[in-house]
Amino acid sequence: MSDLSQFPITRRWPAQHPDRIQLYSKPTPNGVKVSVMLEETGLPYEAHSISFDDKDQLTPEFLSLNPNNKIPAIIDPNGPGNAPLPLFESGAILLYLADKTGQFIPKEGAERWHTIQWLMFQMGGVGPMFGQLGFFHRFAGKEIEDKRPRDRYVNETRRLLSVLNDRYGQHEWLVSNEYTIADMAVLPWVRSVINTYEASELVGMNEFPQVQRALDTFLARPAVARGITIPAG
Repeated sequence: MSDLSQFPITRRWPAQHPDRIQLYSKPTPNGVKVSVMLEETGLPYEAHSISFDDKDQLTPEFLSLNPNNKIPAIIDPNGPGNAPLPLFESGAILLYLADKTGQFIPKEGAERWHTIQWLMFQMGGVGPMFGQLGFFHRFAGKEIEDKRPRDRYVNETRRLLSVLNDRYGQHEWLVSNEYTIADMAVLPWVRSVINTYEASELVGMNEFPQVQRALDTFLARPAVARGITIPAG
């Protein structure tokens, strides 16, 4: 049996199955990227719910795994060299799991780098910009009377959706006709614009039919339907 006692986080969230990947997360856009990937690959894992209301992410135990106090984070008891591997940052985790399993990313060549390119597009653009839209439209920022900050992120969200719409108009998925970690990274954020942020009308989602088509196809996958609810609160 794997020994994860060296990781302080396991004292607060004990591993019932220490031989499985330990996932510390919440079903946010960043969180479900990894739970969807785990469901898609079939890797055995154990999910631990991190409560923002209880400020779990600020506890010493969580910070020992991710000093940046963000979800998701994992411990793979069977990492490189059969040693446990702690890892944070959703993009890094997606890349690691893709290479570990040989799934959802080309092993070599141009399409591998194109997959990484679109993953970085999400990490550097879609996530931060869509998240700020949510803050200024749906959450605390909506109380600000000056709407210029909100409109800045509305316009940037629309620009990014246009880029995605053009790309999804050329291929079934972002990189080609193969579903990859790039789609797993981008589409949960699109879903949040519609569902969590309630901003479909604000950003004109009806102007981006190829994005909607890709999102519908994504959500119809059984592994996605499971992954977007994990971990349960």
